[in-house]
Amino acid sequence: MIKVAVGIMRLGSQVLVCQRKRTSRYPLKWEFPGGKFEEGETAEQCLFRELQEELSIEANIGEEFLHQQWEYPDSGSFEIFYHHIPSYSGFIRNNVFEQIRWTTLDDLPSFDILEGNKEAVTLLVKATLNGKK
Repeated sequence: MIKVAVGIMRLGSQVLVCQRKRTSRYPLKWEFPGGKFEEGETAEQCLFRELQEELSIEANIGEEFLHQQWEYPDSGSFEIFYHHIPSYSGFIRNNVFEQIRWTTLDDLPSFDILEGNKEAVTLLVKATLNGKK
C-alpha cells in the first residue's frame, strides 16, 4: 500500500486546490497538495517536505482531518493522511501543477476532483457548514 500525505490549506472561507498537469496520471483533475511518503517519514514529515517541493512554503502541519484508504484500479491501493495546515511561511509558488487556485468551499464540489479526494471534500464542506474547521 502506498502512503500519501495531503494538506488542507485554508484562507478564511477559501481552500487551496491544485490541478494535475495534463501529462500526468489522471490529467487535469483537481486535488489537495501533498504526495507519497519517503522511507522512514511520518505523515507530518512527508507533508512538510511535499509542500516545500510543490509550493515553496514551510508549513505548520496541523491536526489530522481524515485518514482513509482508497483503491485506484489502475494504480493500486493508497493510505491517505489529510492534515490541516493552519499556517505557513514563504510565498506560494506553483512548482509542479497545471494551475493552483484558491476557491470557496461552496464552489469546491463543482471542481473535477480526483476520486480519492472526494470524501475529504464532502467532509470538509459538511464540517464547515456545521461550524467546525
